[in-house]
Amino acid sequence: MADINGYPYEIAPLPEEEGGGFVVSFVDIPGCIGVGDTQEEALEDGQLAVVAVLDALKGVDRRPPRSSLPQPQT
Repeated sequence: MADINGYPYEIAPLPEEEGGGFVVSFVDIPGCIGVGDTQEEALEDGQLAVVAVLDALKGVDRRPPRSSLPQPQT
C-alpha cells in the first residue's frame, strides 16, 4: 500500500471478463476508485477521483476523511 494525496490505496488487476486493466481503491474513502488499462493510468484516474471527492466534501462544508497513514511527528 502507498498513498495518493496522503491516502493509502490498493491496486489490483481486473479480470478479463470484467474488461481487464487495473483498479485502485482507497481504504479511507469508500467508493472512491480509479481504473485504467495500466497501473499508471489507474493511479492517475485514482488521483483525479480523490481530488473530486475532496472538492465535493469541501463544497458542502464537510471535513475530508482522516487518513489512516501514520502522521509525521512535529
